[in-house]
Amino acid sequence: MDGLRPGESGERRPWVVGVSGASGTPYAAAVLRGLLAAGESVDLVVSRAARLTLRDETGVSFRDGHWEADLAAWLTRGADGTPGAFAPELSRVRYWAAGDLAAGPSSGSYPARGMVIVPASTASVAGVALGLSKDLLQRAAAVTLKERRPLVVVVRETPLNGPTLRQLVALDEAGAVVLPASPAFYAGATDIQGLVDFVAGRALDALGVPHTLYRRWRGELGGAARSAGHS
Repeated sequence: MDGLRPGESGERRPWVVGVSGASGTPYAAAVLRGLLAAGESVDLVVSRAARLTLRDETGVSFRDGHWEADLAAWLTRGADGTPGAFAPELSRVRYWAAGDLAAGPSSGSYPARGMVIVPASTASVAGVALGLSKDLLQRAAAVTLKERRPLVVVVRETPLNGPTLRQLVALDEAGAVVLPASPAFYAGATDIQGLVDFVAGRALDALGVPHTLYRRWRGELGGAARSAGHS
């Protein structure tokens, strides 16, 4: 497949998904599945630290030379570790190594729609806020900001100290959406996947990508309890 959205012709325009080393790889998996389910194309960047976290949280080793098989092993797994819980279509994914600073997303002329960093570690937040561009994830984020494209930063850390808070304010002022990985309970989640999907859904909302990952608030009290099966 050419990676175009349904009904779209011409140039491929992907969303860049950067996965940093913060805990929360299920959030990244849910965002990736959501983008693909919406018919979007994805350019994936997995930092060196993220590979360690992915191995620790899921048991999946993410390798440049076997990224397709490793990505499938990751995205088919549920947030609770259940293998085969999902069956996403991965043909619209293109992978770039984090050390490849000549990759497409490192240039403003590359036709990306925007970027989401999920989960975003405090190190990646600092690198983007300070414009360090020490790897492709940070460089792609810097390009996204300078080109005035949407950038969503799903920060996953607690508590937050002063320097990180100031860096998050700097990202907000630069035009990024700072979206803490904070699940809400009004959607009636009954398991880990439901809480993960809520955060992923809010990230997709910020990108303007349609999804059905969580039950939206309808202005009706008690909906969460009924959704969860409580009287």
